[in-house]
Amino acid sequence: MRRRRIGGPSGPLASALCLGALPFGSSVDEKTSFAILDRFVEAGGNLIDTSNNYVFWVPGATGDESETTVGRWLASRGGRDDVLISTKAGARPTVPGTGLETAEGLSADAIGKAVDGSLRRLGTDRIDLYWTHIEDRSVPLAETLGTLDGLVTGGKAGLIGCSNHTAWRTAQARDLSRANGWAAYTCVQQRQSYLQPRFDTGLPESGHVHVTPELLDYVRSEPELTLMAYSSLLSGGYTRADKPLPAAYDHPGTPARLAVLREVAKELGASPNQVVLSWLMGADPAALPIVGVSSVEQLDEVLGALEVELPAEARARLDVAGVPAERG
Repeated sequence: MRRRRIGGPSGPLASALCLGALPFGSSVDEKTSFAILDRFVEAGGNLIDTSNNYVFWVPGATGDESETTVGRWLASRGGRDDVLISTKAGARPTVPGTGLETAEGLSADAIGKAVDGSLRRLGTDRIDLYWTHIEDRSVPLAETLGTLDGLVTGGKAGLIGCSNHTAWRTAQARDLSRANGWAAYTCVQQRQSYLQPRFDTGLPESGHVHVTPELLDYVRSEPELTLMAYSSLLSGGYTRADKPLPAAYDHPGTPARLAVLREVAKELGASPNQVVLSWLMGADPAALPIVGVSSVEQLDEVLGALEVELPAEARARLDVAGVPAERG
């Protein structure tokens, strides 16, 4: 699998696709999870993304499931140095049975407890890419960023990134870290796909934040900043009739965009999912998609995206589909 450097020119080489481990240990059992992880590594993948709260919202779950499953896989397979582990803090509920209203947040104490819990569940002494999962504006930004810097200098974290943060907040945080000589966010993780959302329809209950044109412009201006995209395949929304598209995509541009996507997929002999991933990886700025699957067969389809080369003409058609023409 081809690789790209993340987090700037001195960052590690990561696979062009990241394997999302959100369902591992819950809706995807341990045996299947291990088989998916094995196939991903066999194919040359090395970046695995999880969180300290996956999947607290499933009845009977605690939020330990994904990290614990990845940790057991690491222990059973060895080769810790062959993979990059990405996990997150800040969005784990502190009261069982509740949601983000009781999230642990990003205070120094909360981050300290979160990172130690993740290291224990993962069975490792370091996290290669550590994320602040959601914003916490109740805590001074300097407290959060100074604590993250301590994790980097202390060896518990390699790179740090922010997920589900607004573009201006990301820029503010990076400026503050640089001004203090601290390790700065070098990765951003947002919800991004080929279909374009309505930004007046948010996802407040989940804490998800869509990639915005403003964020794309900011990432273009910061060469050391890596954009990672989650929910790129819309949980099967491109290919399955039983998976309705989220409300954010309910607007006149969506049918036109879907039509061109299907045309291009047919022309290239690829699946719509593969074209979406290829489009993201070759965009400006390029995104590193985080792909979630529930079977080895689904993973093999996703891996096929790495063989899909979008001709310039096809990419241009995909780019402009469903975009209102400017009025003179």
